[in-house]
Amino acid sequence: MSEVAYLPVGKREQTKVANRQAILDAARKVFGELGYETATVRDIIRRTGLAAGTFYNYFKSKDEVYLALASEGARQFAPLLKALRAQSATWEEFVHAAIEAYFLFLTDAHKSWLAQRPPGEVQPHVQGETPEMAAVFNEVREAIVEEIARGGAPAADPDYLAAACIAIARDVGEKMIARRPIDTEGATAFAVAMIQGGLKGLPQARS
Repeated sequence: MSEVAYLPVGKREQTKVANRQAILDAARKVFGELGYETATVRDIIRRTGLAAGTFYNYFKSKDEVYLALASEGARQFAPLLKALRAQSATWEEFVHAAIEAYFLFLTDAHKSWLAQRPPGEVQPHVQGETPEMAAVFNEVREAIVEEIARGGAPAADPDYLAAACIAIARDVGEKMIARRPIDTEGATAFAVAMIQGGLKGLPQARS
């Protein structure tokens, strides 16, 4: 039985939260320094100072740690996206603000290890969708539905359009942070042009 089990319930929960966060913080640094492919679970454990058994109480593999980091990022970005949506007067303004904010979010050393990783390393693919990731998708989809209703965006399939917008932001962002120096302005201009230009040729959604 772990030492955590002997603690009072309140203290036990605090310790669990602290341990899990320590693992995520360590993984962010290790992935940034060594690269995701090179890094091992042992590297992460060494950085935390926790016992190996403690790590496996929270995660089964480094893949699960990466998914947790992605979810943490999505959870932090979702409210920012909601605020930008409320502040934007037009669909074009929202798209530009959202893409720019996302790329700046990626390059923030305090939010993401991705900008610190070795240049050129391929970003791991996240398997599955967490509630945090779904929240980001839903926020984008709702913005699209509202814009279609008021005539600011073409009446395309909102699910497909939301997925396409997110995919463009994700893939362009991945290439952006693999380059040195990181050019958020250029990446933003490119991604926004791709989204806005692509909208013109979209088929109408089926009723």
